[in-house]
Parts: sequence; C-alpha cells; structure tokens
Amino acid sequence: MTESELSGMPYAGGEKETLHASLDRVRDAVLWKLKGLDDEQLRRPMTPSGTSLLGLVKHLASVEYGWFVESFGREVEPFWFDPYKGEDMSAGDGETTEQIVAFYGRARAAADRTITELPLDAVGRPSWRDHSVTLRWVLVDLIEETSRHAGHMDVVRELLDGATGDHRRD
Repeated sequence: MTESELSGMPYAGGEKETLHASLDRVRDAVLWKLKGLDDEQLRRPMTPSGTSLLGLVKHLASVEYGWFVESFGREVEPFWFDPYKGEDMSAGDGETTEQIVAFYGRARAAADRTITELPLDAVGRPSWRDHSVTLRWVLVDLIEETSRHAGHMDVVRELLDGATGDHRRD
C-alpha cells in the first residue's frame, strides 16, 4: 500500500476530495481524543470557561449541522439545547457520552451528504449571518474550526491523563 492509501489522504486528489479528506482527518482526531477516558473525565471542565472534551464534541456537531446542513436548506434534526445560548459548549447532566458522540456522527453524516451532493461553488445562506457562502468557503471554515477545537482538545486531554497527539501511534 502507498502512504496515501494508508493515511486515507488523497495527496493527488481534486480540490473537493482533498478538502473533505482534510476535514475527516481532524474529525477523526476529535473522536480519538475521547478514547480510553471515562464519562467523568470526558465531561470534566478543564478551563475557567468550562471547556470539556464532550462539550467540544457537542459544539462541533451543532456547528456542522448549522454550516453544512441548515445553510444549504437541508433538514436539521431538532436540537435538545440552544446553541445560541452557549448550551452546545457543555454536556448537561442528563446527556450521555453515547448521545453526544452519536449526535456528532449524525451531524457528520448529514454534512457529508451535502459535501457529496453539491458542487464547491454551491451557495448557501446561514440564517444567523447577513451574507451567503459557498460550500468551498464552508469546507475551509470547518477545517479551521474543527482544527482549532481539536487543539483545545489536545490540551484538555494532556491535562487529564498526559496523552498527546492526534491518533494512536502503534
């Protein structure tokens, strides 16, 4: 197998394929940060602002639904929290790890359908903004957003148990 086949990165792929693979790589790093921790560790606030690993995953799910799904006129599942009040940044007492990880999985799948079905120059309109965006712009923005929060997760995970990196290195 080639290095590209092993890593899943299309090193010679087209623009859309490359952007989507880059997003998937950081999405996978986000989920890897949860591996091997118990529920208390996943929801433990590790910064003065209350940042926790599970809260960041919940936030990223709501962001993917907003930018990739709602902005392009597709159906978003009903949320049980209000992201506009910051309720997407923490795991509530009644929310389970499985519920939030599954929510992120559904958000990824819905976003992936948009990415697969629309061209990069497709135009969407976020309801919370006063301008339109292209799918290309949203892909780049979500790579940045997910990478930034994966970096936060790096720090939180290291504080919890010393683990570092973006995936297991066997």
